[in-house]
Amino acid sequence: MTDYEYILVDGQEIITITLNRPEIHNPFDDKMIAELTSCFQDIQSKPDVRVVVITGAGKSFCAGADLNWMKRMGQYSLDENSADASGLSAMFQALEDIEILVIAKVNGAALGGGAGLVCACDFAIASEQVKIGFSEVKLGLLPGVISPYVIDRIGGKKAVQLFTSGERLAAEDALQAGLVDRVVSLEGLDLVVDQLIKQMMSGGPKAVKECKRLARTGAHMERGEFKKYCINAIAQIRASPEGKEGVGAFLEKREPAWRDE
Repeated sequence: MTDYEYILVDGQEIITITLNRPEIHNPFDDKMIAELTSCFQDIQSKPDVRVVVITGAGKSFCAGADLNWMKRMGQYSLDENSADASGLSAMFQALEDIEILVIAKVNGAALGGGAGLVCACDFAIASEQVKIGFSEVKLGLLPGVISPYVIDRIGGKKAVQLFTSGERLAAEDALQAGLVDRVVSLEGLDLVVDQLIKQMMSGGPKAVKECKRLARTGAHMERGEFKKYCINAIAQIRASPEGKEGVGAFLEKREPAWRDE
């Protein structure tokens, strides 16, 4: 993949993206946003990638907006702010467009846009040291671009509470709120994420993608149309080489080809 300055990208079948500005807690600015957008788009073009993991270098996952970036934004016109927000939205859209599963390995504080990045991932595994929250309101701002992903994860009512209070939640409280899916010790974070990846990769690669597409489509499609979508989806996967291989392996009491490589 491309060499980046603010992120590290490692792996082939399993790709780990590390936000890599640990000295200032891995905040977003226009450069990091552009690099993440490019990276997410690159992943979409690589059919052999099975899982993406996003984490942070050092003590934090992502502390939200870079202070120097915020200073520049404070001088922007309405049109310039709109263009800037559109860039951030494009980054989240590029992440949303990834068909494979994406795990947030939340090693430390995730605030503002960093908390939004956690919510935009399919799974969020957090260390006990995590603090997570949406502090924009305390600056007279709001979590605009990230709000669709937060609301998808925790629902509108809880989002109202967290957006308006600006409260920073400890790991267990974030778990109770639905912001993360599991809390483990920092020492056990790698092991738990590795176990999750192993579980994901036991399924058929195409089936995993289609399961993600199925769930996301059903959340936003009219019920009658979704039923038609489901009929076509199962028919297509049953008739596919992967579907036939999976059923055949089960009946023949052997491992399917994707687990026997």
